[in-house]
Amino acid sequence: MPGNKRPKLNAQSLKALNRAQPSAPPSKPEFTTNIDPTQRGDAALSLSLPPPKPPTQINARDLKGLKYFNLINPLLEHLHECGTQRDRAGNRILHYDQYAALILLFYFNPIIKGLRGITQASQLERLQKELGCSRASLGSLSEAARVFDSEPLREIIGELAQKALPITVGKEAEALRGLTAVDGSLLPALPKMAWALWQDDEHRAAKMHVHFDVFKGAPMDVTVTHGSGSENEQLRNMLLPKRLYVIDRGYGEYQLFQDIIDAGSSFIGRIKDNAAFEVLEARPITPEAKAAGVIRDVIVKRLGTDHHKNVLKQSVRIVTVATGKIDSNGQPDVLILATDRLDLAAELVALAYKYRWSVELFFRWLKCILGCRHLLATNQNGVEIQVYLGIIASLLISLWTGKKPTQRTLEMLQFYFSGWATWEELQAHIEKLKDHK
Repeated sequence: MPGNKRPKLNAQSLKALNRAQPSAPPSKPEFTTNIDPTQRGDAALSLSLPPPKPPTQINARDLKGLKYFNLINPLLEHLHECGTQRDRAGNRILHYDQYAALILLFYFNPIIKGLRGITQASQLERLQKELGCSRASLGSLSEAARVFDSEPLREIIGELAQKALPITVGKEAEALRGLTAVDGSLLPALPKMAWALWQDDEHRAAKMHVHFDVFKGAPMDVTVTHGSGSENEQLRNMLLPKRLYVIDRGYGEYQLFQDIIDAGSSFIGRIKDNAAFEVLEARPITPEAKAAGVIRDVIVKRLGTDHHKNVLKQSVRIVTVATGKIDSNGQPDVLILATDRLDLAAELVALAYKYRWSVELFFRWLKCILGCRHLLATNQNGVEIQVYLGIIASLLISLWTGKKPTQRTLEMLQFYFSGWATWEELQAHIEKLKDHK
């Protein structure tokens, strides 16, 4: 009908209608977009992100348990003057022993997540009193990673490792005395860490080379190189007498085998499946050896073909062990183990190689549980300091408890250092570990 025609809406009417309608409740976006009509291109668009979460505030209540540092301080006090030779004015604020104690606190206190947490904790009067230090700025911590030589900490590792007592005893441990598992493990690094050569410019890594005393359940020695560092050369440089080194086939270099023997030690190492050797004598397989998976036990005159130089000066032994597993090619998985220990029972040779896995478990503890994979420094010396102090922290736990360090024990120590557990509760946990056989 003509009288019922709808009125036409112009621009002004639309604006009035929009103002009159109630607006819907706004959703909660992750971010808002602001457009500035006076700008062009990317400058016209800006993102308003939600405010970042404030960093965790550390106060004196979070640092209750510092009594253990009274035990640590004598271990570190001889480091106090290290690295001060160029400080002719005598105004150095952060000394080596104090820096080392702060890094150890990073490992033992879960509230401290990185360098900024260390800086904040160092402002607390109680910590300054216990560690004898003043506030450590980010700049001083960064400088300390470059100025203080890491080698004295490696010497402390050797001293602590000597104090560790065997946690596994018995006839097998006696027959395999000095069993040392050797391997390397990568620590992911930032692309800007140019020294940490690994795959390419975007994939950097540091590598720690660890010698692990199997029956003490403790590391003996460690070095740090770039990710492509030679494991064979590091082992060659770290050899000690009276050890029984157990190594995987990545170390299967025949000259290295001879170098181990020349150093006054022995080896049990896996070699490649296609390794050539000349059999001198076949040994019978005992029921005990058969039960351990041994399928062949021979003494060989040499390793390698006639076209290769025979670098071994004495006969060695090849023990072949079936693992009972299937390899990636669908074939039975077999270990071919070489050793110079002609006196060992074949089943003990197989057992010794099985113990090699203990160093892999230690890597998991050090990197994933203790937190050593979170690097606090970017230069090699600083990474060495952090790794060495991580090893020292592990050894201290072993010496305090008489057991291998575990996640439960670390948690109890962290509860103590955070003020949640009392000294008596921590001591009760340690005594319980000592009583548990």
